[in-house]
Amino acid sequence: MPRKEVINSAKLSPGRAPLSQATRFGNLVFVQGCTGRHPTNGEVGKDIKEQTRFTLDRIKIILEEAGTSLDNVLTNTCYLARKEDLSGFNEVYAEYFPADRPSRTAIIVAFGAEDNLVEVTATACVPD
Repeated sequence: MPRKEVINSAKLSPGRAPLSQATRFGNLVFVQGCTGRHPTNGEVGKDIKEQTRFTLDRIKIILEEAGTSLDNVLTNTCYLARKEDLSGFNEVYAEYFPADRPSRTAIIVAFGAEDNLVEVTATACVPD
């Protein structure tokens, strides 16, 4: 019977919230909401494109720690602070998911931190 496993990568800058970077249950990996902070130094990206890159790079590192990759993402939930940033977000997103794209939901929200433009949470599988 599968059990929950906590996934945390030492390659990422530590966050401030009390959470795991991901949890794995069986062959499914549930990644935390990642924001537009640089993966190793924690600096916030200067615009939507840089923040999207930082966000997806963070997810990539977490998935690799869990034994999988962006190629195995099943679904992403994407939160954007401004609807006018959707075009720039989509441009970078398409670089990370060029084919066989996961299902996706994009929502416009008001974040608590004004410098935060994007957050993405992902669910992936670990192939047999």
